[in-house]
Amino acid sequence: MKRAFFTVLLILSIFFFADRAISVIITDSKRLVVENRFSPESKEVKAEKEKLKIELGKRLFFDPMLSKDGKLSCASCHKPNHAFADDKDFSIGINGQKGDRNTPTVFNTANLKFLFWDGRAKSLEEHAIGSIQNPKEMGETVGMVLAKLNKDPYYSKEFKKVFGTSQIMADELLGAIAEFERTLISKDSDYDKYIAGNKKALSQNAKRGMDLFFGKAMCAECHKGPDFTDGDFHNIGLPITEDVGRAKVSVSNKDTRKFKTPTLREVAKTAPYFHNGLFETLEEVITFYNAGGGNDTFKDSLKKPLNLTEQEQRDLINFLKSLSGRQLKIQSPFDKK
Repeated sequence: MKRAFFTVLLILSIFFFADRAISVIITDSKRLVVENRFSPESKEVKAEKEKLKIELGKRLFFDPMLSKDGKLSCASCHKPNHAFADDKDFSIGINGQKGDRNTPTVFNTANLKFLFWDGRAKSLEEHAIGSIQNPKEMGETVGMVLAKLNKDPYYSKEFKKVFGTSQIMADELLGAIAEFERTLISKDSDYDKYIAGNKKALSQNAKRGMDLFFGKAMCAECHKGPDFTDGDFHNIGLPITEDVGRAKVSVSNKDTRKFKTPTLREVAKTAPYFHNGLFETLEEVITFYNAGGGNDTFKDSLKKPLNLTEQEQRDLINFLKSLSGRQLKIQSPFDKK
């Protein structure tokens, strides 16, 4: 009876402690020993793994292996020398296909609730898988990417270092790319220095432009917060096309031709502008807004003529240029040194 009692007790103990990462060992018929099965990782080990994960994500970001034809990487459209945006109105995908929209910057996207111009992705991981599987972009399946990565000795070794498993999985692939992208934060701009207390960081023109930005020009109604975006969707009256924007995702008529408010961080370096790459210069953008945007039945009521003078428009552009930071140059791991 005693032996049966301790056997039952042992089984119940194992079930009870299973989710606490400890093991139960019986040493004799009357004594149970509980000991840790896993030791928690130290802060140093976690920090090192995080560093390796970012480096792994960086390599994946630049690796054309992620595309079906082996010629395009994330960096093919999110160009590092163009503030991680594209310098074309519509990016070119596999087989020379023209994409449907302009490629915006990756800078300061870490905190966004919605990604892509229509907000169909809710995380950087979703954004990555969307680009990989888009037939006009990288044109590959995640399954095929994983098959290629699992056959690659370098990736097998590096993924195991970070994740501790020999088989590379989808969430690990997408998580590594997203972790690298989260490090792309625009900082140390003249504007950042100014609000940190250096009142000489902005020129007099830029200061006047800042006052206009947060006042008369009403830019901050949508471009707000440290990332200069409300993360929302707006119709500003751009030329009407078949692209209905957010409405395709929300299936709501009120979202017709609404597109996500882009960050203005690095904006002076990310032309052409808007989802359709309509304007090549900031001067053209400000002229468009100054006129109250274009004509569209669904245009936001907020978009009205601003009546800015030519000097005020120049001042506003000077302020926008002050939002460019001083980032370290990020070089592709595949570039010859």
